[in-house]
Amino acid sequence: MLKTNAGRFFEDYRIGDVIAHAVPRTVSGGERALYHALYPARHALYSSDEFARKSGLQASPIDDLAAFHVVFGKSVPDISLNAVANLGYAEGCWLLPVNEGDTLRSVSEVIGLKQNSSGKTGVVYVRTSGLNQRNETVMEFVRWVMVRKRDVDAPAPDTVVPTLKKTLDAADLSIPAGLDFTDYDTTLAGEPHRWGDYDVGETIDHVDGVTIEEAEHMMATRLWQNTAKVHFDATNREDGKRLIYGGHVISMARALSFNGLANAQMIAGLNGGAHANPCFSGDTVRAWSEVLDKADTNAPGVGAIRLRLVAYKAGAAFELKGDDGKYLPGVLLDLDYWALMPK
Repeated sequence: MLKTNAGRFFEDYRIGDVIAHAVPRTVSGGERALYHALYPARHALYSSDEFARKSGLQASPIDDLAAFHVVFGKSVPDISLNAVANLGYAEGCWLLPVNEGDTLRSVSEVIGLKQNSSGKTGVVYVRTSGLNQRNETVMEFVRWVMVRKRDVDAPAPDTVVPTLKKTLDAADLSIPAGLDFTDYDTTLAGEPHRWGDYDVGETIDHVDGVTIEEAEHMMATRLWQNTAKVHFDATNREDGKRLIYGGHVISMARALSFNGLANAQMIAGLNGGAHANPCFSGDTVRAWSEVLDKADTNAPGVGAIRLRLVAYKAGAAFELKGDDGKYLPGVLLDLDYWALMPK
C-alpha cells in the first residue's frame, strides 16, 4: 500500500473544495528570535513588550509576516507542493494579533481554476484562513499559484476566475482591540515621521540592500515548514537552482523599509501582490515604497497608510515597468498593503 503523498496536481482540484491543512503550530519567542535573525526587522511594536503595552496591547505580538508565513506554510503541501510559482495575492486581512502561546492552523477553499494554454499547468485560486486555538480567524488571504498537471491529457476544468477586490477600503481593516498611539515614543521607534508627515504620491528609497544567502533561505523555508519542491530540490528546475520563497523576499523588503517607514508598525491589509521575477541565492535585494493612500481610523492616535512596496535586484529605485507595461526584469516584488501608523 502506497503511504507517501506526491501532492495535488492541477487536475486534482475542484471549485468549492475545502482543505484542512495538517500540523497545527504553537508559536513562541523562538519564532520571533529566528524571524529577527533572518531579516533585519526592527519595528518597535514587534521588538518590545513594553513598547507594545504602552501602545495598548497585552504584549508584543509575533511579527505580522511571521504569522503569515506560518499560516501560509501549512497550506503548501496541499496547494503548492507541485507549484511552478506562487503568482499573487489579494484580499489579505490581519484580523487578530498572534501572541506567544497561540496555536495556528490553516484551512483553504478552492475558489478559482484556469488551465494555461500550454495544457501542462494551470492556475489554482484559494482563500486561506489562519485560525487560533479558540477557533478565531486571525488572518485570511487569497493567493493564486501555477501548478503542474500530472497528466497533460487530463481534461481542462471549466474556467472560473474569482472576482477580487482591487483594494481593501480602510473600513475593511481590523484594528487590534486597545491599540492606542496617543503616547507613542518616536525616539524609541527610531524615526520622527508620523502619519501626517507622508503625502500621497511620495516615494521613498529605502537605501539599504541585503544579499540573499542560500543557507538563510533554506532555514526560512524549513522554519515556516514550506515544503514546495522548487524551494528545496535543486533538481526540480532545469537550471538547477532553488527558487527563493516569495515570502522571504516580502519579509526582506518589509524589513528594509524600516529606513524611511519605521513607524509603519502593523500590517493590517494586503490589497495585492505579484512576484514579478524569480529570486535566487546571490541576488542583492533593495526596496522602495510609494504612498498610495491615507485614511483615518477610530483608534486613538492611529492612522492607516496604504503603501506600494517594491523589491528589486537590478535597476534603480522607482523603476517598475517598461513601455510595454510589463515588469522590468530586475523587479522581484510589487506589494500593495495597508499599515497602521501613529498620527
